[in-house]
Amino acid sequence: MNDELFEQYRWLQNRRRFLNRSAVGLGAAVLGSLAAQRATASLPELPHFRPRASRVIFLFMGGAPSQIDLYDYKPGLEEKYKQPLPEDIRDGQRVTAMTDGKEKLIQPSIFKFTQQGKCGRYMSELLPHLSTVVDDLCFIKSMRTEAINHDEGKTQFCTGSQVQGKPSLGAWLSYGLGSLNKNLPDFIVLNSAFWSGDQQNVQALYSRLWGTGFLPSKYQGVAFQSAGDPVLFLSNPTGVSRTSRSKMLDLVTQLNHKHAAEIGDPEIQTTIAQQEMAFRMQSSVPELTDLSEEPESIKSLYGPEVEKSGSFARNCLLARRMVERGVRFVQVFHRGWDHHSALPAKLRGQCKDVDQPWAALIQDLKQRGMLEDTLVVCSGEFGRTVYCQGKQNETEYGRDHHPRCFTAWLAGGGIKGGIEHGKTDEYSYNIVDADGQRTTRFEDDAVHINDLNATILHQLGIDHRRFTFPYQGLDQRLTGVEEAHVVQKILA
Repeated sequence: MNDELFEQYRWLQNRRRFLNRSAVGLGAAVLGSLAAQRATASLPELPHFRPRASRVIFLFMGGAPSQIDLYDYKPGLEEKYKQPLPEDIRDGQRVTAMTDGKEKLIQPSIFKFTQQGKCGRYMSELLPHLSTVVDDLCFIKSMRTEAINHDEGKTQFCTGSQVQGKPSLGAWLSYGLGSLNKNLPDFIVLNSAFWSGDQQNVQALYSRLWGTGFLPSKYQGVAFQSAGDPVLFLSNPTGVSRTSRSKMLDLVTQLNHKHAAEIGDPEIQTTIAQQEMAFRMQSSVPELTDLSEEPESIKSLYGPEVEKSGSFARNCLLARRMVERGVRFVQVFHRGWDHHSALPAKLRGQCKDVDQPWAALIQDLKQRGMLEDTLVVCSGEFGRTVYCQGKQNETEYGRDHHPRCFTAWLAGGGIKGGIEHGKTDEYSYNIVDADGQRTTRFEDDAVHINDLNATILHQLGIDHRRFTFPYQGLDQRLTGVEEAHVVQKILA
């Protein structure tokens, strides 16, 4: 029986080799070659119109910052301290299992808000540095999402869908717009290695948040390491010189080209491109991550932790250096924002991590003349509730997840500075229209995550409705099949 199975397998293998080397195989090779050509350059129809931005820095605060304590000033809440949240305000909203069935008592922010900048924007005392650049910022106070748990929330924010397996925003841009440089990836991910807030309840970051989904793997984000080589296996092994590695790469490339011609798999072309990029990165990455040539005035702008590998401050400075060298999309993650308890102490620590680097990044880009065509976006996956979770007193409280309204801010890249878009009710619980009526309509300034993604694409010269990739019988889009809108009111 074993001999019969072996003979059958050998016959099948010979048959496959024959077909691959016949007209069918040649046809597959030609199609693979065409697909590979498409995969290594930007789409010929892009951009659809003149872009206002050429690159993006996305600052993602994993765990969901509290909009009530940072951005969405609600002075009337002090009078409602420990009062039950009115049922007509909640209006049957789905809540998490952590607060379902529990009493929901109002908790105002204990932090002071003051007007800042020429625009007079109310800012929390936790953000003194960001307050200095408030006239460059656009705050969207009416963000909304359907996700109420972290995994789905982060996946939706980064890929446009709660369902796993969709390409990330950075991958879409790399696929559609091509490269601005030859020696660095189009899409780089920087995961901050530490944070000062919650050390126990920390949400994981998954590679799918910067993955390619159904797009060719060439467009996946490259995650830099916080210690050792920035990219794994960047250094040559002991006893291997750059010259010998180059010869080895040439030989492997020849073999890969031969294999690609035989079977027509476009992923082989991806492998070739990635190996060649890795070789070039042996020179470009060490120069990129070496901050010794940065002026001390710039380092001090970002704060003392800029010298600490893996810090959010250092990652923000690296993000500026990356876009300066032609990286299309940089995503910087900072975790520890899931404050179900002891929020005041944890939030102080988180803001200490990010406040100065946020402001420094805006100032640094602006003084270099780069803010005009660099779009900076900052958000978490959703907001937090006005009612308390857990222990509640004058100095301590927590807040649960809240998808119905939260705040994101943007700067540069053709976005108006010094403005607010959208409004929330007196509880920061619902988005409201100009008459104070609850709404989720875009026409009333409510902004869904897909609307934000449509706006980001628009600033890069892309019509989100025409930016598609055929997969499983559907022309897939970053913004999904439901209608999404560009937030024209925030555009300069």
